[in-house]
Amino acid sequence: MDLNNRGIRTIEDVLTLLDGLFAPEADRWSDGGADWWDGFYADRDRPVPFFVAKPDENLVSYGERGLLPAGGGRALDLGCGPGRNSLHLASLGYRVDAVDLSPTAIRWAEERAQDAGTTGIRFVRGDAFAPGTGLDGPYDLVYDSGCFHHLPPHRRVGYLALLDRVLAPGGHFALTAFAAGEGGMGSELPDADFYRQGRLDGGLAYTDTSLRTLFAEPAESGPAEPDPTEPGPTTPDLTQSGLTEVEIRRMRDEPADSPFFGEPFLWTALFRRP
Repeated sequence: MDLNNRGIRTIEDVLTLLDGLFAPEADRWSDGGADWWDGFYADRDRPVPFFVAKPDENLVSYGERGLLPAGGGRALDLGCGPGRNSLHLASLGYRVDAVDLSPTAIRWAEERAQDAGTTGIRFVRGDAFAPGTGLDGPYDLVYDSGCFHHLPPHRRVGYLALLDRVLAPGGHFALTAFAAGEGGMGSELPDADFYRQGRLDGGLAYTDTSLRTLFAEPAESGPAEPDPTEPGPTTPDLTQSGLTEVEIRRMRDEPADSPFFGEPFLWTALFRRP
C-alpha cells in the first residue's frame, strides 16, 4: 500500500478518481470510450433507431412553433453522432459546432453533410468537456440528443459547468434523455449503485422531476467571499444552473415513413437561460 499516494487536490482530481471506479469497458463518456463508439458506428446497416438520417421531432417542433430564435445563431450539437440534427440546425440558419468522441461518427456526419450540400457545420472530434476542443461559445443553442444519459453521476458537474460557460444569455438548451417509468429505457438504479457495480447498464434513466431539479433549479449559493483575516479553505460554487423550463414531454412516436425521428422511451426538454 502506497500511503504517499495522496494526490487529490482539485475537483478534477476527485472526478478522475470516481471515473476509475468504473470498469474500463464501461467508459462511454471520455476519450477512453472513443474506441467503443467507433465499433458502435462501424456498421451503418445496424438496426439502431438513431442511425436514420432524420432530425428529432422535438427539435423540428421547436422551430415550427417559434420556440427558438428565428434566423439561427450559433449552435453546439453535443454527441452529434452521424450528424442528423446538425444538418437540420444548419438548414435553420445556425452556424453549428458538432462534436463527438468517435472519429467514425464524425466521418459519417461529414459525408452526410457533403452529400446534402450542407455548409455551416464545423465537425469536431473530441471530448466536449475537456479543454482544448475550441468549443468556447457563446452558443444561442446547445442541443444534446442522447449524450447526457451516458454520463456517470459525478460527470454531471462538468456538464452543468459547460452549460454555465458556453450558453449565451437568453440562449436555449435542449436535450433528449432516457425516460424512467412505463415505456421508458435505461437503468433506474440510485446513483450510488452505479459505483458499487462499476458500470452504467447502458445509460441512466431520468424522471421529468429529476431533469427539472438538475437544470431548472438554481444551485445553492456558494460561500461568501472569504474574509482575508480569517484563515481556512473555501469551496467554490461550481454551477449556477437555474434555467427556465420551456417544455418537458415524452418524445412522440414517429412512424417509419415519417421524415422525423421519434421514440417514446425518451424525454425531450427545452430550457432557456435568463
